[in-house]
Amino acid sequence: MDNLSFIRRTMERATAFTAVPGWGGVAMGAIALAAAVLAWGASPEEWLVTWLAASVAALGVGGWSMVRKARHGGTPVLSYSGRRFVLSYVPPILVGALLTVVLVRAALYSALPGTWLLLYGTGVVTGGAFSVRVVPLMGICFMILGTAALFGPPAWGNALMAAGFGVLHVIFGLIIARRYGG
Repeated sequence: MDNLSFIRRTMERATAFTAVPGWGGVAMGAIALAAAVLAWGASPEEWLVTWLAASVAALGVGGWSMVRKARHGGTPVLSYSGRRFVLSYVPPILVGALLTVVLVRAALYSALPGTWLLLYGTGVVTGGAFSVRVVPLMGICFMILGTAALFGPPAWGNALMAAGFGVLHVIFGLIIARRYGG
């Protein structure tokens, strides 16, 4: 029995986290594209509220679709590989939340798109190290857009947010749905 337990744990540690939701990513992208349209030309405060509301909605959709895909696949979300994914993904997201507070208090709204895209991309890359191969690539694309947002003109911020959180989620969501089952 001990040998079987050892083999099971070893196999569990070797498997990738496959519950990254493709269709959930597409829905998250649609939410972001809607947020970009609503936030276009808004005051910095309205822009912030729009994108924060969109992030909460996208987080809910992403979490729900991840649980749903894991159940459909017969694996728990918090399996060994799922825990590694979450523990690698969450810290950059929490840092992004903390930096959001700091940047808003300093009225540096133009730094938010780059910060969010870079840290989200970092979370996707680090979490994606325990997932399917395409996930870290998506994170790198987010990081490239984040770099452009930090060093480009502030007027590009909303469009780069749409490109990252909207278009990249839709494209990679479709790839994941097609290649890795929904």
